[in-house]
Amino acid sequence: MRVKWFLWHGNVFRALEVIERVQWHLEDLDEEVPLSRKLAKKVAEFHGYIAANEAFIPNYGDRHHYGEVISTAFVESTVNQVVSKRFVKKQQMRWTKRGAHLLLQVRAQALNDDLRPTFERWYPAMARTDISPPLAA
Repeated sequence: MRVKWFLWHGNVFRALEVIERVQWHLEDLDEEVPLSRKLAKKVAEFHGYIAANEAFIPNYGDRHHYGEVISTAFVESTVNQVVSKRFVKKQQMRWTKRGAHLLLQVRAQALNDDLRPTFERWYPAMARTDISPPLAA
C-alpha cells in the first residue's frame, strides 16, 4: 500500500526506497522460502521499471485535487480497438507498423488542434486561406 501511495503522489524516491527494502527482505528469505527468488525477480523488474520511468510519473494526488484528468484508460482502450482490428490477419486492408504509427501521430495532432498549424507550416499558402464556417441562412 505504501508504494502505491508514494507513486500516486509522485514521490518516486520514497517508492523506490520501499521497493529496495522489500528486495532486502526477500534476499534474507532466499534460503528459507523457495518461491522468494521468483518474487524477488519480479520486484527487481518492478524497481527497474519505476526507476527508468521516474520522469514520467505524475503526481495524481495533485491532479485529482485540481480536477484534472488522471486516467488515459479511455484513450488506450480506443487505440487498442482501432489498431488491433487493423492488424488482424483476416482483414482485407491491414496496416504496417509504420503506417499505424503515422496515423496515430496525425490523430493525436488532430485531437490536440495541432494538425492545421502543422499543415500551415508545411504549406504556407494554406495559412492565408480563410476557413470561416458559412453563415446560417
